[in-house]
Amino acid sequence: MEHPSEVILFTDGACSGNPGPGGWGFILRHPQSGKEIERSGGEANTTNNRMELLAVIEGLKTLTRPTSVELVSDSKYVLQGLEEWMPGWKKRGWKRKEGNQLKPVKNVELWQELDILTAKHQVRFTHVKGHAGHPENERCDQLARRGIREQGTGIRE
Repeated sequence: MEHPSEVILFTDGACSGNPGPGGWGFILRHPQSGKEIERSGGEANTTNNRMELLAVIEGLKTLTRPTSVELVSDSKYVLQGLEEWMPGWKKRGWKRKEGNQLKPVKNVELWQELDILTAKHQVRFTHVKGHAGHPENERCDQLARRGIREQGTGIRE
């Protein structure tokens, strides 16, 4: 029998241009106590994938002890990376297959940080469709866009 998650981590990243100014946001919810933490941030010149990764990293970094986490994201890049691609990358020395060649994993330092963070916790993955009315995903998108605005750049909302 599966245990309910102790916490649910909702994440999203956004970019105005790709690359361009970007932002990330997360909601960390503890259902038993009803407590929630919301945070956002960003970088002046980044990519959407980096912001998706940072949202998860920053959310997991707030946990102070090993925890059962349900990670809810609209990013197939992050979820597939964690569930499918990372074991192979690690076996190949953080290289990805591209045809018959091995190439460096993009955003490798973020994936390595995520690898360390996820190893501390019991993480389950849930994919949600982005911009489809999922309340927490919509809120994380707002937080990510706030992160972009905090970079002092204009964004079309």
